[in-house]
Amino acid sequence: MSRFSEPQDPVFQALNSSVSFDYRLAPYDIEQSRAHVRMLGRSGVIPEADAAEIERGLELVQREIDDDSFEVKPGDEDVHMAIERRVTELIGPVGGKMHTARSRNDQVATDVTLFVRAHALRARDAILGLMGVLETLAERHIDWPMPGYTHLQRAQPVYLSHHLLAYFWKLRRDFHRFGFVLSTTDELPLGAGALAGVNFSTDRMSVAQDLGFPAIAENSIDAVSNRDFVIDYVSAAATCATHLSQLGAEIVLWSSEEFRFCEVSDAFASGSSIMPQKKNPDAAELLRAKAPRVAAHLVGLHGVLHGLPLTYNKDLQEDKEHLFDAVDTLELALAAATGVLRDIRFNRERLAEAASDEFLAATDIADMLVTRGVPFREAHGIVAGIVREALESGRSLSDFSDDELRGISEQLVPGFHELLGERAWLESKVSEGGTALSRVKEQLAQARHVLEEASA
Repeated sequence: MSRFSEPQDPVFQALNSSVSFDYRLAPYDIEQSRAHVRMLGRSGVIPEADAAEIERGLELVQREIDDDSFEVKPGDEDVHMAIERRVTELIGPVGGKMHTARSRNDQVATDVTLFVRAHALRARDAILGLMGVLETLAERHIDWPMPGYTHLQRAQPVYLSHHLLAYFWKLRRDFHRFGFVLSTTDELPLGAGALAGVNFSTDRMSVAQDLGFPAIAENSIDAVSNRDFVIDYVSAAATCATHLSQLGAEIVLWSSEEFRFCEVSDAFASGSSIMPQKKNPDAAELLRAKAPRVAAHLVGLHGVLHGLPLTYNKDLQEDKEHLFDAVDTLELALAAATGVLRDIRFNRERLAEAASDEFLAATDIADMLVTRGVPFREAHGIVAGIVREALESGRSLSDFSDDELRGISEQLVPGFHELLGERAWLESKVSEGGTALSRVKEQLAQARHVLEEASA
């Protein structure tokens, strides 16, 4: 029997069905259904023998899913109904007791929570792996000078190790963001029913313990309507993907003939269909392009939830495709970034050549004047004037004689020419977190500690 006297229109069936994409929740649905029926049996809501038989049916369905023989039928609206239908086919009418004391509303919320928790853990593992590659690269290139940039213009020299470690610390924040996602998925929604609770004396905490949740959702309305944890995951993914896009963008630039700072391995590059000489850093380019895709999913999720009245609305079905694609995109991007960096080759000679541009010493010269009592703004103007004159006359800074320099400012001599030595610019940055080698070594030690602590 049904409340409806007319069949569903095929167009509505197509609009309403989610089984084509929520099928990937099947392992989580079976896991929670097992925990649920065990609780029903222990609590006396259904006979324990029935609970055991339903578990047997769920095990059979799990095998079909594992060996790819599970069949989705046209009438299966979603994966939850498909599994319940198949369990009942396998063990008979007792399968219909599986859904006692729950609704698809709290069932779906629980499946999605389990999915997000699992993939937040995977994201953290992948991020740690990439952080480890960055730490190794920084160790290997600890004293390789390179130019640092602002506005994509050469600014001040740094060590390549220092630049690489900047991404290490960005990723550590991503690691912590996914840790926050784990904390927002630690309450079990199951047991909330459709929205108001259920009419049976169930033991929600035992289900929570079976499924690894430390707590249960305190309010049944919130439990059913909550998708904050989905937004939290996709938000963390969008930020992480943005960091990977920055990394990809730099690798693309650095791989160009104009920079020649590095070369990606053949395994993460492609050629041209018409130009035989080309080696394109496509993996890095795609890291650039994936970030807005994940960010768009975050905006889409906010659109789904914006202004949505409590509790469950079918709009919430639209959370899954945003979530699933964000998960797949981020996990693929993290794997690609790890592969690109693992095999990348840096050009020490070219990096050092670019870092030897004397104009990069301008700030150090201004700072020297400050130590000799010249106000910083005045020192800035003095050095800017020297740079302008050098550019207009086609000279380098080292071409200025001591007499010329004294004519500009008595405080420029001695010390001006000594500061033009390449390592002096680097080793003068002794502030905490700076690029002086002693500080980079401190960073590396701290990075190793972070990795050891996170892996423990």
